[in-house]
Amino acid sequence: MPPKVKVTKEDIISAAVEVVRAQGEQGINARTVANLLNCSTQPIFSNFATMEELRFAVVKRADEMCQEYRQRESESGKYPPYKANGMAYIRFAKEEKELFKLLYMRDRRSEPAEPEGTPIDAKMELLIKNNMGVNDEEARMFHLEMWAYVHGIATMFATNFLNLDWELVSQMLTDAYLSMKSHRETE
Repeated sequence: MPPKVKVTKEDIISAAVEVVRAQGEQGINARTVANLLNCSTQPIFSNFATMEELRFAVVKRADEMCQEYRQRESESGKYPPYKANGMAYIRFAKEEKELFKLLYMRDRRSEPAEPEGTPIDAKMELLIKNNMGVNDEEARMFHLEMWAYVHGIATMFATNFLNLDWELVSQMLTDAYLSMKSHRETE
């Protein structure tokens, strides 16, 4: 009978996430993760061909965690769905600073470029189109402008540049949304 696996792939990913939380992306290395798991580096390289593969798994996990924030904020019903998405993004930046930086503030020059156009979730695009009566391209442009604004606030939280009250953040998002919407209506 083969020996029982003591350190699973899931354990390694979870430990690497904890390393990022504590030390940032630069903290991910086999020795640091192994030390956290109280094991040798052998299980890490048995489960991941390279450290880049483990890093990719951590990025994927961080993205799943960010999506959970969005889901919870949306389900809370505290904000309209589109605004809930922005508030969740900012909350993730505030509460998971290093994971936010890993996802949204890393150097992407060596990664494949995004396809032309602004990536927008189909649900968000539909919300914008229905709320504003605009076409696909106008919805994408509106989302790009709002996302740039939301990302700026989130970045201030993630880098400890500024710490705003949640009610003020909510009001800022409402003001930006209404201003951009009004601008579109007068064009």
